[in-house]
Amino acid sequence: MQEPRKLYVKSFGCQMNVYDSQRMADALAKEGYVETQDPADADLVILNTCHIREKAAEKVYSELGRLRKAKQDAGSDTTIAVAGCVAQAEGAEIMKRAPVVDLVVGPQSYHRLPEMLEKVRDGKRVVDTEFPAEDKFDHLPAPSAAATKKRGPTAFVTVQEGCDKFCTFCVVPYTRGAEVSRSVSKIVGEARALVDQGVREITLIGQNVNAFHGEGPDGRTWGLGRLLEELASINGLARLRYTTSHPRDMDDGLIAAHRDLPQLMPYLHLPVQSGSDRILAAMNRKHGRDTYFEIIDKLRAARPDIALSSDFIVGFPGETEADFEDTLDLARRVGFASAYSFKYSIRPGTPAAEHDHQLSEEVKSERLARLHQVLEASKTAFDRACMGRRFDILLEKPGRLPGQLIGRSPYLQSVVVTAPGAGIGDFVTVDITDVGPNSLAGQVVDAVEDRGRTSDRPLVAMEA
Repeated sequence: MQEPRKLYVKSFGCQMNVYDSQRMADALAKEGYVETQDPADADLVILNTCHIREKAAEKVYSELGRLRKAKQDAGSDTTIAVAGCVAQAEGAEIMKRAPVVDLVVGPQSYHRLPEMLEKVRDGKRVVDTEFPAEDKFDHLPAPSAAATKKRGPTAFVTVQEGCDKFCTFCVVPYTRGAEVSRSVSKIVGEARALVDQGVREITLIGQNVNAFHGEGPDGRTWGLGRLLEELASINGLARLRYTTSHPRDMDDGLIAAHRDLPQLMPYLHLPVQSGSDRILAAMNRKHGRDTYFEIIDKLRAARPDIALSSDFIVGFPGETEADFEDTLDLARRVGFASAYSFKYSIRPGTPAAEHDHQLSEEVKSERLARLHQVLEASKTAFDRACMGRRFDILLEKPGRLPGQLIGRSPYLQSVVVTAPGAGIGDFVTVDITDVGPNSLAGQVVDAVEDRGRTSDRPLVAMEA
């Protein structure tokens, strides 16, 4: 009997890439590949790349350099593929700079991997960065029950891909294409299959997830709020989340879902990028700071215990000290439970890259440090406010010490517990007893019967 071929997939960046990596592994499992955690043991290595962060392409080439050396040292014939957004953006240039690469595939063509690998085995080098007419989701196989169980009680489900917003700093519209939404029936079918295989929490993902506009079973276009309502009716699906959102698509139906659906966790990642109206206009965000505040007010009125997370870019071309002070003001006024902040970095081909007033690295670094201080103070205040709270925790993985398990709170915080008799995939009620810089610790009170409950009393995000 022929031994199975080994597959190693390394994901860079966002949750979309994690999901895509899993789907590639599912597709290749049908071709006899089994996953390994050791690239040196792999017959096929796939780097699933992200183009959002600074120096993304350079990081990929650095990784390819390590793989080339390892391949030469071992004298192996490992096939090396580059997938994802860097593959889409760089195309054949990757093979010119890194001859070790056999296959370059964009994010819309993963369903064609088996036939591409056949060409590679025939001695060809393959580049496929087209946007195919067929829907890749119609051709990608569902994960096996064993694969789903191995991945744990939480799962991602892509509902939407691409972006039509064309923010001036972003490459996503060029690497992922226009906004496209899957049909409600296909999403619900995938979710039901995951729940049948033991998944308890599903996060809906998309480049611009709340722009979802899929065809419903009634033939009409459904928004994300209505989709969430449909998914909440699935027996055994205890938790729902979604990411990443755009303020322009935060409609009343979606806000109502936060009010009405106990399965929808009281935590929302809503990137604002800047607190300055002038910079938001230069970014082509098509919303202002007052609009953002209005959305936050509506969300907190609908769900008083909701917590907010966001993304910020500092040092955008032309940003003045006054613009940056507006960002600090917005961060303090909202009081984010967590947030991500980055220095602006040029993405070739984007309008902002051609802006005349690029800021120095020194200015960007200094402003990032000041913003980080505000955001960290806000996060610390939120975490400390959880001390003594009681939460339902979904246990997801083992802890570092014997007997420890790690789960997630409704607010996505890691919570470390000792829970004799409980296992991964179980819910437990926990009293929070300690707050650390990266996680909470808790004392198990009991197993949870009401899996829709999230906490014993509302917790409003606090001002730093």
